[in-house]
Amino acid sequence: MIELDPQQAAARTWFESLRDRICAEFEAIEREAGSDASFEYTPWDRIDPSGEPGGGGVRGVMKGKVFEKVGVNVSTVGGTFEGDFAKSIHGAGEDPRFFATGISLVAHMTNPHVPAVHMNCRFLNTTKRWFGGGGDLNPPLPIEEDTADFHATMKAACDAHDPAHYEQFREWAETYFYIPHRKVSRGVGGIFFDHLDGDFETDFAFTRDVGEAFLDAYPRIVRRRMDTPFDAAQEAQMLEWRGRYAEFNLVYDRGTLFGLKTGGNIDAILMSLPPRATWS
Repeated sequence: MIELDPQQAAARTWFESLRDRICAEFEAIEREAGSDASFEYTPWDRIDPSGEPGGGGVRGVMKGKVFEKVGVNVSTVGGTFEGDFAKSIHGAGEDPRFFATGISLVAHMTNPHVPAVHMNCRFLNTTKRWFGGGGDLNPPLPIEEDTADFHATMKAACDAHDPAHYEQFREWAETYFYIPHRKVSRGVGGIFFDHLDGDFETDFAFTRDVGEAFLDAYPRIVRRRMDTPFDAAQEAQMLEWRGRYAEFNLVYDRGTLFGLKTGGNIDAILMSLPPRATWS
């Protein structure tokens, strides 16, 4: 077991509570659609390269009528980065010891009119302590009302803390969630932030509000679109779009790399990949 200090314990507890509420809401949507699908939870443990216990997490996956595949993972890990990877992590260049706790979510939807989505919040410690995270909408068939709704909710969460946050973090998402070899964005954006290493309580409060904003906006968008009729051509467009999503997560995503480099659970790391995709 990893011993947690009060800040680490508070972050872990909140991430796990957010997981519980998100999963309950997603299961409620499945019930509204006449489905009895529920999350299946798989705990996993990690051994640090030193041979010491390195924490672990819980992988949660549901495959239902509305959510073709959704993964909601929580993890709390710690130990020592191996090799040169430490140099790429904020505050770990001189001391490779680390701690990380967080929640990560990706949903791929059955109906192409319902946008896929990604959200994560995390608290990392090296020689520095910081929060990161965000959420971004990934519709195969973009609908302006949904894009505006998602961004407005995220903006309200940002504005409650700092009027400069939204534009800064929206632009960061636009830059980060871009597929250079395709020269296209992965979706319609959202917010992305990292290295918030100021006052713990202030940054933790902001991170919590981002999580709450996601829980407010996304289920509302799902319910708005989940019964919209779609045809084979629209489904084919969704599967083609999913191929782009998979390319980004396997080639560029920093969270995927972090999980692989720190000996995380492979199934949990790759839960972001879609259940079906095509490349033409």
